[in-house]
Amino acid sequence: MDPALGPVSISYDLKKETWRRTLLLSFQSLGVVYGRLSTAPLYVFGSIEPNAIESREEMRELFSFVFWTLTIIPLLKYTFIVLRADDDGEGGTFSLYSLLCRHAKVGLLPCNKNSGKIVNLVEESPKGKLESKARKAIEKHKSSHYLLLFLALLGACMIISDTVLTPAISVLSAAEGLGRSLAKISKKVFSSDKTKHHAAKFLKKYVPTPAACAILVCLFTLQHYGTNKIGFVFAPIVIIWLFFICGSGLYNILHGDHQIIHAISPIYMLRFMKKINLEHWKLLSSIVLCIAGSEAMFADLGHFSKKSIKITFVCLIYPVLVLTYAGQTAFISKNLGTEDVFHLSESIPNKNLQHVFAVLSLFASAVGSQATITAGFSIINQCQALDCFPRVKVVHTSEKVRGQVYVPDANWVFMALSLAVTIGLRDISPIGKATGLAITCGMLVTTCLMSLVIALNWEKSLFISACFLLFFGSIEAIYLSTSLLNFFHGAWCLMILLLLFMTIMVSWHYGTLKKYEFDIENKVSVEWLTDYSPGLGVSRVPGIGFIYSDVVTGIPAFFTHFITNLPAFHQVLIFVSFKSLPVPCIPENQRYLVGRVGPREYKIYRCIMRYGYRDNVRDTDDFEDHIISSIGEFITREEYDSEALTSPEGKMMVLDSSMEDRNALIAVPEESSSTGDAQTLSESGSRRNLLDTPSEITHSPYPVKKKKVRFLLPPESPKMRASVRLELQEIIDARESGTAYFLGQSHLSPRNGSNFFKKILIMAYVFLDKNCREPPVALNIPHAALLELGQRFRPEPVWYGLWAARCYSSSGLAPTIGARYACK
Repeated sequence: MDPALGPVSISYDLKKETWRRTLLLSFQSLGVVYGRLSTAPLYVFGSIEPNAIESREEMRELFSFVFWTLTIIPLLKYTFIVLRADDDGEGGTFSLYSLLCRHAKVGLLPCNKNSGKIVNLVEESPKGKLESKARKAIEKHKSSHYLLLFLALLGACMIISDTVLTPAISVLSAAEGLGRSLAKISKKVFSSDKTKHHAAKFLKKYVPTPAACAILVCLFTLQHYGTNKIGFVFAPIVIIWLFFICGSGLYNILHGDHQIIHAISPIYMLRFMKKINLEHWKLLSSIVLCIAGSEAMFADLGHFSKKSIKITFVCLIYPVLVLTYAGQTAFISKNLGTEDVFHLSESIPNKNLQHVFAVLSLFASAVGSQATITAGFSIINQCQALDCFPRVKVVHTSEKVRGQVYVPDANWVFMALSLAVTIGLRDISPIGKATGLAITCGMLVTTCLMSLVIALNWEKSLFISACFLLFFGSIEAIYLSTSLLNFFHGAWCLMILLLLFMTIMVSWHYGTLKKYEFDIENKVSVEWLTDYSPGLGVSRVPGIGFIYSDVVTGIPAFFTHFITNLPAFHQVLIFVSFKSLPVPCIPENQRYLVGRVGPREYKIYRCIMRYGYRDNVRDTDDFEDHIISSIGEFITREEYDSEALTSPEGKMMVLDSSMEDRNALIAVPEESSSTGDAQTLSESGSRRNLLDTPSEITHSPYPVKKKKVRFLLPPESPKMRASVRLELQEIIDARESGTAYFLGQSHLSPRNGSNFFKKILIMAYVFLDKNCREPPVALNIPHAALLELGQRFRPEPVWYGLWAARCYSSSGLAPTIGARYACK
């Protein structure tokens, strides 16, 4: 059994949210979450072909669709239902998938393997026969597991693709308004009609794209400041924008077509459906853009709170958008047939205000893109933690809100792709078709996963779950069909992005899963190290050896190869594993799982670091200190802790990640650097028997830098036995002698005869693995002390291992490869 996932309480001691905190988050959410929904009027009607609307009645029918789509999807579905399905404050498709993994045995990720037997994350349903039947049916059929993972990956890819498309369409639509405004100004400047015509044509054609590209570069450059600062800067812009478009909407309703309010009746939608034809049906692909940004309300949940997002949408965003679309519809109905009537800038009543609006729309469109960019960062962070995305650096930009993250590498990729879409298409109409398809697909995935959460997590009846799926799914399926009809008019762009991101995520998941299976099948038992290795004449050298591996029980295969070819290892061995769980975060008092490997006299330990997909635990400088402190605490409490877990290797203990309340070892800050002892591994180095005492260990005089923290034994205590003090002193001495880090690396290669699809996946995984900007263990390990041990294997059905080791010299030169070598 896998102890790494064993009893984890997923209840967190979160501070009660005050009204002051709620209002502050509501203000920030305007600049991050609702920027896109607020700027959607720029391109909803603007992406409609001018000749597609023939009468005022058709405009009223389209407004009826806008009103009820806004009411049903963002207001009813997301605000009052989907936001309740948060995963301890985290949203998005992967949070729904992690909820399902914890409440049913459907996990296919390495962190979910065999979780139903060993983890208290799978909760049995105490209610009704229908729920238990649904749970059993899903758990029984392996195909349903693959389908759920595919849906989670598809939803994640849609949000990431939308992160590329939304900045392009938002900024380009505003830039087109700027081009029209400049064209109008040019008509006043030039006297010749011919010059006026050519100048206006030139400005409309050549200004929008360069202006949009410049704004996009500035927008993505600002991302490193974090959600908190961006929210404070962008929120006032959104507030001014909302009052501006709301006032314009009210003016157009009063002076244009005040009867437009009657169009909220669903009768107008039925009239549209009755006379429907293929050309009219395609119009709905533009209408769906009015809910662009609704998925970000859920995906950005980790950056804010449910209460703040609900209050902001219900009290401000929803009524303002209804008035804006009503006013724009009234203006179009009154001026149908005139030039550029479908663009929002034309509905501004005053000519001078139109120029102000052109500048304001540029800033607002940049803000509107922030919601999907932030959602893209959150989704990538979740996918990476659950082994479905390559290793990239994740920067946590807030100490108070765990979900606020920034991913530098992804940010620049998003910028490059968004610029490519803007320059390549240069028109909001085809980009709008692609964006509409991304929106509907993402929402349909959320609906499918949400229906399962209702049945398995909330334990409602299957009838309620089916009603949710049919009601919201049918509406989204209608919009999906309209978007697919425009596949060759721009929606194909989404398919290219989807293929790119899906290949990355599927190949990374496949490669990670194969490496995990290889490590599990080729690990050896603890008895090999304790019983067989003395026959090899294994020597113990001073110092501590940290062995990093994904294996949480037994001895990893790469370390056995190392011992076989170089029969020596350190006085103290610590097997370290990072284990990701399908939960947002792990409480600090349950983060470390520490145990002993083999008998006490061997001084071999295991430390498992458990974390959720919102935790920031890998990029730290004091991780080694935490491990040593945890092992000291384990040694002290080993015989008296009745709540310790039982694993195949013996007793394991859940410990707090903080060193402040520990009494076994006292941490003393060490600011100065001096010369100390260091370990050496060489054929000519001194050897000793596996069970020799520490006094027989020889020390080598290589200079090393002192640790930032030194450990000391506490004063004499009658509660601490002599054997415990002796073992703690041995750990302190080993720490003073120096440390070495062993990192296992498995390298995949396609097997001869593998099908084309598997070869593509493995080749993509190898490419991504070699070009990852983030190392497997981001702990700032010095190269002079790092030893990478690699194995090359070919996925099923032939398994074999080839060992190779890379030993970095202290000067950082190229590694040496060999069967027997020295690391200095």
